[in-house]
Amino acid sequence: MTSLLRPALSLFVLLSVLTGLAYPLAVTGVSQLLFAHTANGSILAVNGKPVGSALIGQNFTDPRHFWGRPSATGPQPYNGAASSGSNQGPLNPALIDAVKARMAALRAADPGNDQPVPIDLVTASGSGLDPDISLAAARYQAVRVAKARSLPAETVQALIELHAERPWLGIFGEPRVNVLRLNLALDGHEVQPLD
Repeated sequence: MTSLLRPALSLFVLLSVLTGLAYPLAVTGVSQLLFAHTANGSILAVNGKPVGSALIGQNFTDPRHFWGRPSATGPQPYNGAASSGSNQGPLNPALIDAVKARMAALRAADPGNDQPVPIDLVTASGSGLDPDISLAAARYQAVRVAKARSLPAETVQALIELHAERPWLGIFGEPRVNVLRLNLALDGHEVQPLD
C-alpha cells in the first residue's frame, strides 16, 4: 500500500508546488515587470491621489459630467464584487421598463435633445462595470455637458475626440471613450497612472 501512496503523494506535492506557487509567482512577476500599471488595476491619480480605475465605471449623475453605461450590479452601481449582467432578455418587461426609465431620465436632463438615444446609455454591459461609452453616446451628451458648464459645444466635442480610443490595430473593437478620463479632463485635472 505504501508503494502506491508514496508516488501519488509525491506527485500531489510536486504539482501543488508547481501550479499553486511557482506558476502564480512567475505570472505575477512577469506581469509586474512588463505591465505593472495594468496588473495593479489601471488606477488613475490626480495630484498623487487615486480617483478610480480606468477599467471600472463610476456612477456620474451630475449634469456637468458625462454619464456612463448603466450598471447591472447591486445594491450599489459599479460594484466590482458583484460583477454580472442583468440577465434580462429583450422581451423581459423589467428590461423594457428600465430602458424607458433611463430614456426618460436622459430626456429630462436634456429636454431639447431630440437625437436618438444611443443603446449603450440605456442598457447595461455584460459585466455591469463598463468604463467606456461609444462615441455616439458621448456626442449625444455633449450639448448637455456644454450648457451645464457654460462652454461652447465645440470645446466639449473636441475633448471627446481628443480622448477617443480607436479600435486596436484599426480593426479590433469599436471607437469609444473612457468616461472617467473624459470627466477628469473636463474638470481640468492632470491625470497620471498610479504605479
